[in-house]
Amino acid sequence: MGVTLAKGGNVSLTKEAPGLTAVSVGLGWQARTTTGADYDLDASALLCGPTGKVISDQHFVFFNNLSSPDGSVQHTGDELAGGTGDDDDETINVDLSLVPAEVAKIVFPVSIYEADTRGQTFGQVRNAYIRVVNRADGRELARYDLTEDASTETAMLFGELYRYGSEWKFRAVGQGYASGLRGIALDFGVNV
Repeated sequence: MGVTLAKGGNVSLTKEAPGLTAVSVGLGWQARTTTGADYDLDASALLCGPTGKVISDQHFVFFNNLSSPDGSVQHTGDELAGGTGDDDDETINVDLSLVPAEVAKIVFPVSIYEADTRGQTFGQVRNAYIRVVNRADGRELARYDLTEDASTETAMLFGELYRYGSEWKFRAVGQGYASGLRGIALDFGVNV
């Protein structure tokens, strides 16, 4: 079991696993209540430069763009019926050794697909988490369980991997957006 983080907390992944070269970022959740429509939560990754904006629109990895141009970040695919078990609902693999030098951080938002039309928010989601796993041995290095009530939010930044000198660190973010994935994408400079 890795380090369990509170909102805003961070951990050096490099110190937790010396020689770390690749991680899987697993995201999971369960629907608390339902309006009759299934919940389809979508994990994404934004590869950002030092300014905090995406390097390019192609550096926005999500269900319609499963890989960054350099192949360092790979989305394993959209899970349309997530929230059914205790395992990760969606996974994004990051090869830290291939991440371009101009990438300062990789941000991991999760959004509810068609939240407005379906009348769904994160207030109806429970047991949401993000975890970072060492791909070499399958060991969980860090985990953040989201606990706050997000009754108006349709998207959330769960966490971020970031460079700190020669280290890779992970920060638990837990910031909600009422404007969905579009709002997050616009904030990070993606042309939508």
